[in-house]
Amino acid sequence: MGTEQYHEPANELTQEIRTFARIITSLQEEAEAIGWYEQRISLERDPQAKAIMENAQQEEFKHFAMALEYISRRHPKLQAVLKRVLFHKGDIVKLGEEGEKAEEQV
Repeated sequence: MGTEQYHEPANELTQEIRTFARIITSLQEEAEAIGWYEQRISLERDPQAKAIMENAQQEEFKHFAMALEYISRRHPKLQAVLKRVLFHKGDIVKLGEEGEKAEEQV
């Protein structure tokens, strides 16, 4: 069984923290897969193969979003930041600063 996702002794961590670590690892893996597909899609010349890869990447988007939502529901401060940054037009850095202020209010 893998233990690379833990930076502290696993037997000292609660089940909740171990689950959180697994979801974080899944989020990282989904982000990595999205990036790999992006590279493959950009170079693929065969339209059928490209369509298959695009479909697979869309699945990774869904998995990434679900893992992110899981984490945000368990961390109100993260959720406060996400609500200020995601899905808004404007300067991303400025939105991030607004998110930081929102986090401080939680």
